[in-house]
This record gives sequence, structure tokens and C-alpha cells, in this order.
Amino acid sequence: MAIKIEMLRCYVAVAELGNLNDAASRLGRTPSAVSMSLKQLTDHLGAPLFESDRKNRLTTLGQLVLAEARAGTVHYDHCIDSIMKLTQARSGSVRIGAVPSVTTAILPDVVQKFLSVRPNVVIQVRDMDSPTVQRELEMGRIDIGIGSCKRPSGALRRVSLFSEPFGVICSVDHPLAKVTKPLAWADLLAHPVISNASGDVIENDAFRAIDEAANLRIRNTASVLGMVRAGVGVTVLPRLALEGLGPGLLFVPLADSSARRHVEILTRVKSEMSPVASAFEAAVVDGIARAREAGTIAGI
Repeated sequence: MAIKIEMLRCYVAVAELGNLNDAASRLGRTPSAVSMSLKQLTDHLGAPLFESDRKNRLTTLGQLVLAEARAGTVHYDHCIDSIMKLTQARSGSVRIGAVPSVTTAILPDVVQKFLSVRPNVVIQVRDMDSPTVQRELEMGRIDIGIGSCKRPSGALRRVSLFSEPFGVICSVDHPLAKVTKPLAWADLLAHPVISNASGDVIENDAFRAIDEAANLRIRNTASVLGMVRAGVGVTVLPRLALEGLGPGLLFVPLADSSARRHVEILTRVKSEMSPVASAFEAAVVDGIARAREAGTIAGI
């Protein structure tokens, strides 16, 4: 018969309390059941643990076994607690890759609420453009991706979060900032345009020609906005970028209503999500719904 954890619990209780009745009371078992567990442990070891049947003095072996039994039961309880926390999404880690506008405008509120009820969870958030989100997810380097999936993959599960319009981002003193109606693509021809990865999802031929002619291409959104703020040129970004523009920049709407970004939450089809990752995915969906209902984030 193998040594079971309950045998060790019984032995620790009897050794610490010095009698069967008190040990049985602590364990919520009958004295006869505790006595049976002790006998099974002793029979398995083949040597006595107590110096007498009164159970109030340990043999030398009994003292050594007590130290190990205490450590074993504490470790077992810790393991069970950790497993339950993982199962209930109260511990563990989740790796998120998301486009910058989402990490700036949406994730702060989601993460704050998530960690307030799961303080032992570790969340890793990485800014990246949509193609990188998809690539990192397919390679297993992130658990959840949030972005626009221009190249659909059967390896990814896609859940729509929201859709938002693109617009022109310019400095507040730029000539386009004074235009009072939505801009046509032709309005950009007279101005330097800074290309960025967000525009990859726009299929319009007029925009594609403008974007391909750009002599400055920057993938990092913060760097793009810094260039626009400095007056180097204008750029085309989704409206959600407006949430993090800061002073000196303006979002000017486009007349082309088809220029929209469709943002999805992406996960791997063949990889089962951990409980904590599933819980975070649900928190993101709920956070978007709250923001949309409250009207706290423009454009979604």
C-alpha cells in the first residue's frame, strides 16, 4: 500500500497533540479512523513511530518522519491551492499583443479591473502592429492578439470587437486642420504623407498610390505622431488613435466611408487557452461593451 497524504496528516496531528481523540477532533474524523491510518503508515514503514501505545512520545525515527510529514503536507496543500487558483483563473500569466491604440485607449481600464479581482495574475502587454500581432500569435509567442487580421488564417480564431473609421492626423496649425468638411484622398496629394502599418488594411486604390509614394515610412505609432507633431507630414490612422494624440494634433475625418479598421481579438485554434487567458479575453470583450455603452471612447 502506498503512503497517502491523509496518513501523513493523521500522523502529524497525533504527534503534535499527543493523543488520538484531539487529533481526530482537529481532522474531523473518528479516533478509530485516525488509529487505522497510523497503523497503515507504521506497517508500510516497518518500524514504530511512537514509543508506546499512548502516542505521547516519538521514537527517533518518529521525530525524523514528523519533520518530513509536516513539510510534505504543507507542500501538498500549497500545490492543491496553486492548482485551484490556476483552474479558477486566480493565478498564472497571460501574454497580450495589441495594436498601440488599443493598449492606450482600451486596455488600461480592462487591466485595472482584471487585476483588482485577480491580483496574483501576471499580465504581459506588448505594443505591435497588426501583422506582427498575427505572426507572434501563430508562432505561440503571445496568448491573445488584438488587431486587424488582413490575412485571414485558419489557424486563428477571430472574434470581432469593433469597427472604426480612418482619418488624417495633422498638426493643429497644418492647412488641412482648417478644412471644415471630410477630406478626399486627393486632398492629401499636395502634402507630405507619412506611411504607417495601420493603413495596410485600406484597400482604396487612391490611398494605396499615396501611401506607396510616401518617402517616409514608420511602423511605430508613437514615432509617427512625433513626426506629425513636428510638422514633417500628415498620416492616416484610425480614430481610436485620437484618444492618445495629446496636444498639438488633430483628427480630420475622411469622406471615404469604406476606410475603416475592423479590430478583432485573435487566439490560436489548436491551442487550448489557459483559464486566465480565457478570463482576460472575456474581460476585453466586456470592456469594449462598457466603453461603447458609456460612449467614453470615440468611434467604436
